[in-house]
Amino acid sequence: MQDSSIHTSEAVTRGIRVAVTSRFSHLEAHQTRWFTYTIRITNESLDTVRLISRHWIITNGSNEVEQVRGPGVVGKQPTLSPGQSFEYTSGCPLSTPFGSMRGTYQMVTEDGAKFDAEIAEFALTEPYTVH
Repeated sequence: MQDSSIHTSEAVTRGIRVAVTSRFSHLEAHQTRWFTYTIRITNESLDTVRLISRHWIITNGSNEVEQVRGPGVVGKQPTLSPGQSFEYTSGCPLSTPFGSMRGTYQMVTEDGAKFDAEIAEFALTEPYTVH
């Protein structure tokens, strides 16, 4: 039986593929639920690019939206040559049993052109949650 708390998404923007796998991690005191997500960013373009910042839109099960912006990811601003990938795992707390995340990475090419690489929406759900 497939785990109902594992979800995926994928988007490609200007040759930058962003693949996500999310899963329920654990429940803490005061009903805070932790979800982890692993992201693999692959440069399928002909340009070398650098990830300079992130913008997350997090929606919980009560339809409350939180936006998070910041430099890089997990303390890094990786540079990806054509064909290279960068993978990391991070986490998100939610006060509800389900929600979703989506967003963008701001990328810059070697010649200074900036663009936003899409992070397609992915679900965050506790196992066996109906919504």
